[in-house]
Amino acid sequence: MTDTHGFDKERFEVELEFVQCLANPWYINIFAQQGYFDKPEFVNYLKYLKYWQRPEYARFIVYPHALAFLDLLQQKSFREEMKRVDEATRIHELQYHHWRWPNYQEDSTAVVPAHSTNGSDSQ
Repeated sequence: MTDTHGFDKERFEVELEFVQCLANPWYINIFAQQGYFDKPEFVNYLKYLKYWQRPEYARFIVYPHALAFLDLLQQKSFREEMKRVDEATRIHELQYHHWRWPNYQEDSTAVVPAHSTNGSDSQ
């Protein structure tokens, strides 16, 4: 429902919920396994959702990993890797250790996979 200022509350809530779900590596894994990341229109939707990283929207995000994963999902290699259960498991474990022990680091890349440190591999 759009108000008089053009704000669509329902769209805002749906997109916020979807972006926050991206904090869950298993959620990403399901989308990857079902082929959503192979569809250009879905990849474009992920690009569109980057507006959530702007401060006026990011303040509504409860799970900051959602924004980190949204960034990683811009890279084709990460989308491909997330089809693998072992990769989703690895990232989930790193995420758990990060939440459980904030100063814990398995290595210097933490949640970011080694292949995606330079961001030069989009689409």
